[in-house]
Amino acid sequence: MMPYTDIPPEVLKQLYETMLRIRLFEDRTSVLYPEQLIKCPVHLCIGQEAIAAGLCAHLNKGDYIFSTHRSHGHCIAKGMDLRPLAAELYGKSTGCAQGRGGSMHLVDPEHGIPGTSAIVGGCIPLAAGAALASKLRGDGKVSVAFFGDGASEEGTFHESLNYAALKKLPVIFACENNNYATNSPRHARQPDVSIAERASGYGMPGVFVDGNDVLAVYHASREAVDRARAGEGPTLLELRTYRWKAHVGPNPDIDSGCRPADEYEAWLERCPVNMFGQFVADNNILSDDEIGSMLAKVEKEIDEAIVFGKAGPEPPASELYDHVY
Repeated sequence: MMPYTDIPPEVLKQLYETMLRIRLFEDRTSVLYPEQLIKCPVHLCIGQEAIAAGLCAHLNKGDYIFSTHRSHGHCIAKGMDLRPLAAELYGKSTGCAQGRGGSMHLVDPEHGIPGTSAIVGGCIPLAAGAALASKLRGDGKVSVAFFGDGASEEGTFHESLNYAALKKLPVIFACENNNYATNSPRHARQPDVSIAERASGYGMPGVFVDGNDVLAVYHASREAVDRARAGEGPTLLELRTYRWKAHVGPNPDIDSGCRPADEYEAWLERCPVNMFGQFVADNNILSDDEIGSMLAKVEKEIDEAIVFGKAGPEPPASELYDHVY
């Protein structure tokens, strides 16, 4: 793990709690999905928790995040209440998008989540646009685009980086490089060049980060956010990580041959939650009792969220055409 002496103990504890909340919520979703009560597709971020936790730790409530189809972790780290999140998965009118969006279209403007997008690369120009608005208003807000390595192949990635650099926009481009676009490995789609290196072509910093080390993510993100807030422009972060589940759904795709078993097993050994849990224990940041209490607290939150989600009313048929333009 990266050095931590410059990070207050309370921040370290919060980082671990955020990672636990994401992991346990995703684990619960994985278990409940076969009940067939969650009708929407789910794209789980198990294995990638350190990125959302480490980066969002530097964001204010009013800062913006823009995410993808795999957005649960980002929204949880930004402060979204688990109850409307769960209700949205169940398609209930008490959901964050009133049951209209499902897993891939979460929204919580109060916590700086204008809406997540299932379009690959779609969130990148949205973050740049929000950053432009913030710069014009002078409100000091920072925007973050979370996207995968597949989105770095879209034209909008290059257009957005170019414009953000030109205008020195307060935006962070956070590429979660998990090496796969659906089932296609990165080496089959891109030349063997770091995604972070592409930033140099637009005159902005590009930083390669171990995305499974929450302290590495925290340090790199702090510098990027501080730079954006100071009016110095955008940063591209390439955060190397790995998703444990299939592209979509609660099951792994190893048995079907979509990914090599040895690769999968190697990444399981680098579980970001387990690594940081061992770290906080070894460094006396959290005692065993404190970790147990934290686990119980988060599990209770998730229990209550699932009960809330299942109990909510279905959207009435009379509202079918509401909010349709």
